[in-house]
Amino acid sequence: MTTFIVLLGPPGVGKGTQAKALSDRTGLAHISSGDLFRENIKNQTDLGKHAQTFMTKGELVPDDVTIAMIRDRLHRADCEAGAVLDGFPRTPAQAEALEVMLREFNGQVDAVPLIAAPQDVLVERLSGRWTCRESGHIFNEKTNPPKEQGKCDFDGSELYQRDDDKAETVKRRIEVYMEQTSPLIAHYRDHGKLIEVDGMQSIEQVTQALMGALKK
Repeated sequence: MTTFIVLLGPPGVGKGTQAKALSDRTGLAHISSGDLFRENIKNQTDLGKHAQTFMTKGELVPDDVTIAMIRDRLHRADCEAGAVLDGFPRTPAQAEALEVMLREFNGQVDAVPLIAAPQDVLVERLSGRWTCRESGHIFNEKTNPPKEQGKCDFDGSELYQRDDDKAETVKRRIEVYMEQTSPLIAHYRDHGKLIEVDGMQSIEQVTQALMGALKK
């Protein structure tokens, strides 16, 4: 039986970091919807081209296009045991569509960990975030500063602050996430699959809490 985990959490809570950690520890593939969109657009796949027509107009990509990308990704060999889904689904409608699709892979969503932290902490974390120009490595002024200010530890490239990591933008991103995701959180809570994890702990403690919750 395949295992599928849907990881939820607002911007700045460390969801991407924890998705990678869960993937490493469970052997399940890590599927980031954001990475998937970028990969399809970069490779100019039919799905990528279709998605781009909506994105260039500032419109949301329709669910069926996103689902098709996820389905295509799940057919790869590294997903035989299942996957950790990061960034999808975002709505109850997408969650229902995901459940239908996962039957094709003899699976279902087994657990939905929600990493939570107060909004003011998330704003502080994100607005202190700096990204390297070369490879996208992420540093944080408080929690993970670079050895040399303004330079990436790994490739020496310049660190810069993305527009969406500036404080006022960050606050709005978190508010939008909570507005959009609260029905999804309620959906998974109603289905008995939601597991709440305290995101205020250290990265390792959050990983341990997630692993402990999944074992149950």
